[in-house]
Amino acid sequence: MQRRHIIQWGAASLAAPAFMAQAQSFPSKPIKLVIAFPAGGPTDITMRSLADNASKILGQPVIVENKPGAGGTLPAQALQTAQPDGYTVAQIPLGVFRLPYTTKINWDPVKDISYVLNVTGYAFGLVVPADSPFKTWADFVAWAKANPGKLSYGSTGTMTSPHLTMELIAQQLGLELLHVPYKGSADLMQSILGGQIMAAADSTGFAPQVEAGKLRVLNTWGAERLAKFPDAPTLKELGLDLVQNSPFGIGAPKGTPEAVVKRLHDAFKQAMEQESYRTALGRYDMVPMYMSTAAYQKFAQDTFTREKALVEKLGLAKPQ
Repeated sequence: MQRRHIIQWGAASLAAPAFMAQAQSFPSKPIKLVIAFPAGGPTDITMRSLADNASKILGQPVIVENKPGAGGTLPAQALQTAQPDGYTVAQIPLGVFRLPYTTKINWDPVKDISYVLNVTGYAFGLVVPADSPFKTWADFVAWAKANPGKLSYGSTGTMTSPHLTMELIAQQLGLELLHVPYKGSADLMQSILGGQIMAAADSTGFAPQVEAGKLRVLNTWGAERLAKFPDAPTLKELGLDLVQNSPFGIGAPKGTPEAVVKRLHDAFKQAMEQESYRTALGRYDMVPMYMSTAAYQKFAQDTFTREKALVEKLGLAKPQ
């Protein structure tokens, strides 16, 4: 018995230095950061800034790969088949926590991702073309009530936060809207500017088009008005008890060594604190929204529970 314990202790002693050496040498090659939305949109632009900063800190390139579609859940799904070595990490949008309630999957968004840190959250709103007859939110509501099912709005995908928030608004006001999903902000903006849809629910990737006089903001979805659009009322000011800011961060495959997760956490946290990242976020009224590894893991669990109630309230849950 004593001999077996000695052998086990010896094996563990030999494994520990090897593990530590692996963590200390990380990273020794480029890291891939998979994001959930197309190139050219606010997520892509801000995450590339963060990746550039992290590359300098880690001493290896952090290469952004765009994987849009499926309501922003494809990067999290990609983690399920990636090696748990820290060389593949992914953006985790809020839609990931709704996935099991709407789609049959064989993995758990809380247990099967190593949460690294939260980095920011979206600011959202609803926009219409500058020449739209909807000058105010009241105009939008009145037309929708008079024309059930005919007022078309686009979002960044089915079951994303813009889609579900608009469905909650419609439910509260008794509206029947026509939802048109897109893969991301860049596609959505092309469509509304081209006249294919009447309105767009999105993160503030629409800011440059508003500032150019091509779009008008009817409302924003934060707790307070956005500095960039001081004339646009919040949903709360319009009598709707809703606030949506949709935090997102970075995850790694389940089983990634704690020391590697810590190295990633420390590098991306330092990258968040640099002025170039804050400036990139500021273009879209976004701000750094840090959560530590432990806090982000708890957020994942709490959000998973909360989103179940939201999906069920909207009647969008699929039988399992």
